[in-house]
Amino acid sequence: MTNDDNDNDDDDDDDDDDNNNNNNNNNMMMMMMMMKMMMMMMMMMMMMMMMMMMMMMMMMMMMIMIMMMLPLMMMMMMMMMMMMMMMMMMMMMMMMMMMMMMMVMMMMMMMMMMMIMMIMRMMMMMMMLMMMMMMMMMMMMMMMMMMMMMMMMMVMRMMKRRRIMRMRMMIKISSRMMIMRRILIRRRIRRRKRKKKIREKW
Repeated sequence: MTNDDNDNDDDDDDDDDDNNNNNNNNNMMMMMMMMKMMMMMMMMMMMMMMMMMMMMMMMMMMMIMIMMMLPLMMMMMMMMMMMMMMMMMMMMMMMMMMMMMMMVMMMMMMMMMMMIMMIMRMMMMMMMLMMMMMMMMMMMMMMMMMMMMMMMMMVMRMMKRRRIMRMRMMIKISSRMMIMRRILIRRRIRRRKRKKKIREKW
């Protein structure tokens, strides 16, 4: 009887060991998953950044195109503004990238060190933090975009207040040429008339 009992006990122990092993494996799997997730997130973020940059560039191009039709002074002003904005954007991007890299490095370090559950939890926290950071960044970007738009609107409005601008803005290039021609011709005719009148008076 006693022998049997002992055997049973042993069996139980074995089972426990198995369970432990399984747990460890699961942890590892989790880690792998987390890593993958992180990578994915990083990729996504990079993509987002690229997109943002592209959008900015596009906007700049558009604005420059519009500005080509406006007088020089305004153009200069606008250009300056653009440059400033661009610089700011770039700086922000750089900062973000740096932060991301830092975060990832930290994550890697944590992964290396860890095998215990508590650190796992820490990892989770880190993930959360990262998410938050990303959200914040995105928000910032959006805000910047909005600001840019607002600035543009303001400038455009300023332009519109000037009558000549308005004329030049409204009229398409081709028609503008025509109108210029007409005006020139009219002027010539007027001049002739004036000369005649003067002669008559004399």
